[in-house]
Amino acid sequence: MSAKLLIIVVGIVLIVMAVLSSLGKKDSNKLINPKLGIPLGVLGVLMIIFGSYTSDVLYVSSQMEQISRGNKLEIEGPINSVKVTSPLKSDSVNCRILTMGVYPEGHEKDIWVVLKPSDNKYYPQSDHTNTSYKLDGEWQVVTRFGGDYGEKYELIVYETDTDATAFFSSTIEGWKNKESYPGLEDTDIPVGAVEVDRVSVYLKKNCRGIF
Repeated sequence: MSAKLLIIVVGIVLIVMAVLSSLGKKDSNKLINPKLGIPLGVLGVLMIIFGSYTSDVLYVSSQMEQISRGNKLEIEGPINSVKVTSPLKSDSVNCRILTMGVYPEGHEKDIWVVLKPSDNKYYPQSDHTNTSYKLDGEWQVVTRFGGDYGEKYELIVYETDTDATAFFSSTIEGWKNKESYPGLEDTDIPVGAVEVDRVSVYLKKNCRGIF
């Protein structure tokens, strides 16, 4: 259960307790002292408002997320493998970028972008579709950085089978539910994820704690 939902649930409980304080015809029969019930009810209402407001703010923030595009590599000739076309090697990038690339004709595997910052852990990236969006030989995925100004990131691209895709998807879902993003270790990367490209980039600003 997320912190926001927990706040709302506690608020409801406090309001119920306030209602119980009004039961009974005589003070001796009341389940909860009215002097305590009134402030509990007020506190419960405030907690529900706060929890709901926080959720709305986060939703609006996600809708207003600014995604930038970096330098792009121009590809000529036939595409023989999955490659990153943006950002380019050693680029300075913003906190939220659109990572783009190409894939060869007939390519059927999923494509995942995984970030490896200075803590040497791995953070799979996704948007609403989880895997990178593929169409007509090009793929893309929203990529979110959360480090310090000048921090180096390895942007790693994997081809994945069904099991590896399910692992990355469930990992992201679990992190979101817990609102905690501990990263993956080397040994956590599934065998069905095969690295196909990698570029090193650097943050052009402080991105820690933005989202």
